[in-house]
Amino acid sequence: MSTDLACLTIVTLGVNDLARATRFYEALGFARKARGSSEGIAFFAAGGTVLALYPWELLAEDAKVSASPRPTAFRGTTLAWNCAGPAVVDAVLSKAQRAGGHLLKAPQTVFWGGYSGYFADPDGHVWEVAHNPFFQLSEHGRVLLPE
Repeated sequence: MSTDLACLTIVTLGVNDLARATRFYEALGFARKARGSSEGIAFFAAGGTVLALYPWELLAEDAKVSASPRPTAFRGTTLAWNCAGPAVVDAVLSKAQRAGGHLLKAPQTVFWGGYSGYFADPDGHVWEVAHNPFFQLSEHGRVLLPE
């Protein structure tokens, strides 16, 4: 494999309370992996990408950026969870709420022909949960983009 191939491999979210955030993502069904690598970070299998959780202050320090002021408004980024159908979207959004997430937008048919809703995790990271009838999903839930 070429080392210059563009590839998103890990998404790291800065969190206020690592234990709480870990419990939230485990409750959503993400499988925690690499537990022995460090007690100060949590890694989850997330399809073809890894989701990592790391304390907000330490992540900012590592990146050499200011940890404050923390955003209280939209951060300009969303994460997406694509589902096989509208009923699955509804189920995922319900699961997120039961786990401690906050429903931002109830699921609905959207202008582009799909079905989606939004939730925020306990640290305010915004997730879209969607069914896109124009994208196929692999047997492992990965989006297969058309050419």
